[in-house]
Parts: sequence; structure tokens; C-alpha cells
Amino acid sequence: MNEPKTLLLTGASRGIGHATVKHFNAAGWRVFTASRHDWVAECPWAEGLLNHIHLDLEDIDSVERNLPLIREKLGGKLHALVNNAGISPKGPEGQRMGVLESDYATWLKVFNVNLFSTALLARGLFDELKAAQGTIINVTSIAGSRVHPFAGVAYASSKAALAALTREMAYDFGRHGVRVNAIAPGEIDTSILSSGTELIVERDIPMHRLGKPEEVASLIHFLCTSGASYVNGAEIHVNGGQHV
Repeated sequence: MNEPKTLLLTGASRGIGHATVKHFNAAGWRVFTASRHDWVAECPWAEGLLNHIHLDLEDIDSVERNLPLIREKLGGKLHALVNNAGISPKGPEGQRMGVLESDYATWLKVFNVNLFSTALLARGLFDELKAAQGTIINVTSIAGSRVHPFAGVAYASSKAALAALTREMAYDFGRHGVRVNAIAPGEIDTSILSSGTELIVERDIPMHRLGKPEEVASLIHFLCTSGASYVNGAEIHVNGGQHV
């Protein structure tokens, strides 16, 4: 009997992350999650709480401090690292924060969570990824390639930088048998959608509907299988044609 493959995913408590851990668990993977939130009780497998790691990605020092614990839990191999955690601060009325509204503390907080922690986790877990000939999936965004009415400037800039980091990591890690790709979701039906998204659906999305979290999760899973074994350094749009 083959040993189960291992997934580590950040930002698992809702939306795309929650759908992804459910999909991988159903496929027989060992699932480890990491986030600043406690484990959510509605997750459907008994080992979920045991395999949850409290990790505040905003605190880069704590990321470094927690790496030995993460390595110990993984047990030597990591087949998939999915960097899904991301934050997008809003103004007092829920509006996007542009350059004039974003101070240095906002920039630093967003880039710590959305970009810097991603690079440091991949660096810190490289030996486990190499041992498994694993793969990394970075979750970017349509906001990384076009101005979005709800996503702020720090979020958009961090996601554009994450796309560039994906290419750099694919170049650095590919020679070691570790593939690195990104998926860029558009408007996905989750609890974090902003009011007014329905206008985007009608005006900008050729398919005239929201995406489902499971549609993103199934793509993430495919990119971690042998069927995608020659896909490296790609950023795949998941947005119903919103980018065209």
C-alpha cells in the first residue's frame, strides 16, 4: 500500500482554502493546515484539529520559529504546499484602499502575509518538498494583472509580485524536481465577496456567473498530480473569461 501524500495549506478556514482541504482529504491525502485562526469545527475529518498549525503569517519571526514544528509534523516529505492565505484591507466603509489611503504599516502587513511568508515557507520546507518531488501552488488573483474595483493597491501589488515569485521559484526549484505554479481566481462565490460583485458578473464575465470554490480546488489538486507533471512556472486564470 502506498503511503498517503501530504498537503500543507495556508488559509484553510473558509472559501477556496476550505474547499481545497476537503477535496484533498477526499482524495486520500494527509492534510495539514496553517492559519492564525483556530480550527473550524465544521471540517469533516477527525485528524483536522490534530493536523492544524497556528501560524500568524503577518509575524515573519513566528513563521521562522514555527518551521521546526512544521517539519516535525510533516515527517520528512511534503508533496504539496498551497499558499492560499491572503489579506486585502478595506476602508471604514468597506471601500478599496488606493495609494493615498495606504500607509507603510498597511503595505508591510499585506506583503508579509501575501508574499514574504510564501517565500520563507518554501525556503524553509525545501528539503521536504525535494524529498517528495513535490509541488507548490501559489494563489494569486485577477487583481494582480488589472485594476479591480474592490481589491486595494497593496493587495493587488502583492499578488502581482506573487506571480513574479512563482516564476522565480519555478526556475530555482525546477532543477530539483519541485514544480511551482500559480492559480489566479476571479470572482468566486465565497463569504468575502464585496457588495456590487453582481455588476461585475453581468458586465465583465462572459460566463455570467460566479465561480465555485470546488472549481478552484479541483484545479489545485490536478496541478499536484502526475497529469500536470510538465506544468511549471504557469499562472492559470480561473475566472470564467473575466481576463479576456
